[in-house]
Amino acid sequence: MHKLAISPAVAARVRERTGKIHPFDILHPRRTALLAIDLQNYFLKPGAQGETPNAREIVPAVNRLAAELRRRGGHVVWIRNSTAGTRRNWSVFHQCLMTPERQKRRYKEMQNGGDGYEFWHALDIKPDDARIAKKRFSAFIQGSSRIERHLRGRGIDTVLIAGTATNVCCESTARDAMMLNFKVVMVADALAARSDELHNATFTAFYSNFGDVQTVSEVLASLDRSANVGAQAPRSSRPSARPASRKSRSSVASGSARRWASSR
Repeated sequence: MHKLAISPAVAARVRERTGKIHPFDILHPRRTALLAIDLQNYFLKPGAQGETPNAREIVPAVNRLAAELRRRGGHVVWIRNSTAGTRRNWSVFHQCLMTPERQKRRYKEMQNGGDGYEFWHALDIKPDDARIAKKRFSAFIQGSSRIERHLRGRGIDTVLIAGTATNVCCESTARDAMMLNFKVVMVADALAARSDELHNATFTAFYSNFGDVQTVSEVLASLDRSANVGAQAPRSSRPSARPASRKSRSSVASGSARRWASSR
């Protein structure tokens, strides 16, 4: 399992800019979707060409987050990579950035119906969850998938990013989601890369400019904070939530700052 390491200096800059350590410390469950990215055989199966061993370790955390979000009324989307129809329109990646042998294997294994295309067997996928295929690293880039339309149609304005690889498909998807005006949280202990260095480099860059980084437990607290704020609001002001109190924000900030500082 990766060790989260965001420097106190980066956290301090975010707090100076946003006024708190977590920009999205209040999450509304019914407007939130978990995007679990590329948890498929091509990346999780031992011996697979794209194997990311750390990805197998995050499956319990992803399943936990999915179950807790569903319980609170949120939505879960399982996104996987497909090579169908990409031979011409993504030829630069396949022909220039990998050997002919690897190119051939990638095309074959992640074709719809290929073994690498299948979801990893330990995922707790429910009938009401969505399953969406993407054709690029980012699920949101034009022509990659129907994810934006799917989320807009459900009134979703916030996405939680989980899956693999942290620094490739997950980061690409997270950045593009922010550019399309979604609130984005990368869930640190529900993401995996090939090394701690790559994993944490993504968080430093993303957290500095694009969105938030929280653990599964912090995300659940942020979801519950929404309900608490709503319960305290005058009836006439609902369903709009008031900002968290200075005291609650300070508590969140100090807890994360201590955790991130101690992880160095």
